[in-house]
Amino acid sequence: MTARTVEIPVDAVRLDGELRIPDAATGLVVFAHGSGSSRHSPRNTAVASVLRDHGVGTLLFDLLTAEEDETYETRFDIDLLTERLLGVTDWLRERPETARMNLGYFGSSTGAAAALRAAAERGDDVGAVVSRGGRVDLASDHLPRVTAATLFIVGGADTDVLALNRDAYERLTCAKGLEVVDGAGHLFEGPGELERVADLAADWFATRLA
Repeated sequence: MTARTVEIPVDAVRLDGELRIPDAATGLVVFAHGSGSSRHSPRNTAVASVLRDHGVGTLLFDLLTAEEDETYETRFDIDLLTERLLGVTDWLRERPETARMNLGYFGSSTGAAAALRAAAERGDDVGAVVSRGGRVDLASDHLPRVTAATLFIVGGADTDVLALNRDAYERLTCAKGLEVVDGAGHLFEGPGELERVADLAADWFATRLA
């Protein structure tokens, strides 16, 4: 296992991240967290651990600097979040250890919108996307251009977001899936709910990034 703390230069800032790659991994998943969260998100950290158990590398990083995250409007600047994710993707493609790896994105809430927009921009360079409770409606105009195999995971009790995901799902023209976790709310806090998310994501990525 390769594990290191990294500083990723993007534009005029440096973003902190945690890069972990199991031995013999061929795939790497970049996490885009939701507003008000960070690379330390306990939910994303838990999902990332399961991905690594399935032989998939992970990069958790801060989409915003500490100063930027203090501004409410910046947290919801999807254009900025997308540019950061694209910049991190470029950085990975320039590093010898990750340049040839199959890439995927895992996005939560607003981070899912950035992941889908970035996937549309990168085309075949991104092999798979998973959205957890994603505000995928914020990427609506970009969805028909997404070519990466895309899985939406939504809580059954998260009714507003579920409706948005169902509408967005119809706009996707790529290989796709929609999984509803019965009874789960937006944060998947009930017993076994986050574990279900992690298992679904791991199966999706392990298959498509092999």
